Amino acid sequence: MLARVRTAAMWGLDAFPVDCEVDVGPGLPGFVMVGLPDAAAREARERVWPALRNAELAPPDRHVTVNLAPADRRKEGASGDLALALGLLVATGQAPGERMGGVAAGAEAAALGELALDGSLRGTRGTLPLAECLWRSGARTLLCAAEAAPEAALVEGLAVHAVGRLADAVAWLGGGELPRASPAAADPHAEREEDLAEVRGQAIARRALEISAAGGHHVLLVGPPGCGKSMLARRLPGLLPPLEHAEALVVTRLHSASGLRAPGRGLMRTRPFRAPHHSMSRAGLVGGGNPPRPGELSLAHRGVLFLDELAEYQRALLDALREPLEIGEVAIARAGAHARFPARPLIVAAMNPCFCGWLGHPKRGCRCTPVDHARYAARISGPVLDRIDIQIEVPALTSEELLSAGAGESSDDVRARVLAARARQQARGSLNARLSNVALREHCAMDSSGRRLIADAVDRGGMSARAVHRALRVARTIADLAGEEAVTSLQLAEALQYRAYEARSRVSR
Repeated sequence: MLARVRTAAMWGLDAFPVDCEVDVGPGLPGFVMVGLPDAAAREARERVWPALRNAELAPPDRHVTVNLAPADRRKEGASGDLALALGLLVATGQAPGERMGGVAAGAEAAALGELALDGSLRGTRGTLPLAECLWRSGARTLLCAAEAAPEAALVEGLAVHAVGRLADAVAWLGGGELPRASPAAADPHAEREEDLAEVRGQAIARRALEISAAGGHHVLLVGPPGCGKSMLARRLPGLLPPLEHAEALVVTRLHSASGLRAPGRGLMRTRPFRAPHHSMSRAGLVGGGNPPRPGELSLAHRGVLFLDELAEYQRALLDALREPLEIGEVAIARAGAHARFPARPLIVAAMNPCFCGWLGHPKRGCRCTPVDHARYAARISGPVLDRIDIQIEVPALTSEELLSAGAGESSDDVRARVLAARARQQARGSLNARLSNVALREHCAMDSSGRRLIADAVDRGGMSARAVHRALRVARTIADLAGEEAVTSLQLAEALQYRAYEARSRVSR
């Protein structure tokens, strides 16, 4: 007898529907699974047979053939365990199959969940994208592991039933009822955003973070050890607006598919903050593997990616960031399929000014030679620096700043200005950091004083055309923060000052 149950599988970040076709026929007892299952999917028999016995159901004693269609796409994970178990029960006549849609009928119902040996159900990674995929494929009812059901219920129009044990799903097939899962509430496990008021001094760096948050500009902080670079970077998410619903869905989908979230948690409402170590691989930073997985660049999508000790990253690794940052996504090609991951984080990088770290420190002398300075500056390629809009030097704190009892401006106060500036940009259709060249000419028109400033930066400072455009975008953000329609020469001069480190590094090289 043949039965079919709809389920879904993951490939990278994308999910696709899978028909679990189960045929129980004559012959010696045996089990064959086809359709390109990975190791976890192939091991389903070792989970499903004990689960059936422990649920007081009879495992088939005939030849079983399972086809995971489409047969030409690789399936990974154990999300199809429940579908396989239900298919076996329908095919052996132990349960009716009408509520699952049957073989000829449309796939009105689907099943997701990993079976434990005692017959209980576990949630699997990627529940949200899997449920979205099943809804798009026509499923309107989903049997899902109880612990993951609230996450699946975030998909509008999908009736999700929480299944605690295999026996509950069998009772539902026979006409019984299962509890309807409610969408998960906003994630209660989000970390508290740290307040900018805790930062003492560093007025220029605080200003740079505000401009970065307002216009979506990448930032490089250069300073000696202990000056507060990491502390500043960790407060940038608190200056950004909350995630919109569409953004929250994408970010939650990314983290769910990557297995970074416990099943059943709600939408992520705070922007992610990722801080990878400089020794990580290219696949870990940009994405890759087989099957492909999103890297830190994508896991920080719509949030902040903090690259501490930037000069310690392999140069080829940093150069691999260039194209994804331009187009906003990572494309990974494999022999069997392609995968695309969104990648629009706000990058905050930090580095020491030299090998020893004390260049420019008022109390400690630098031990590096001019050759060392040139070698250190060369660790960051010119094209990478070109793509960082704001590059500032963060000085060591004075004793007065360090011991000051007064708190600085809070993140809430700064965020209010950021939101107002972003509202002006929204009316233009894009964040300033991603203004097209046509929009740049329209909204960043320069007067004669501004043209002289740019000409001097190009002719004397060696600034590239890309760097000029990025400085204009930063100037536009400064004007938006001030509530001004036109970009003045003062705002342009401030924007050019935020590229002073790049000019000095060119001299060092």
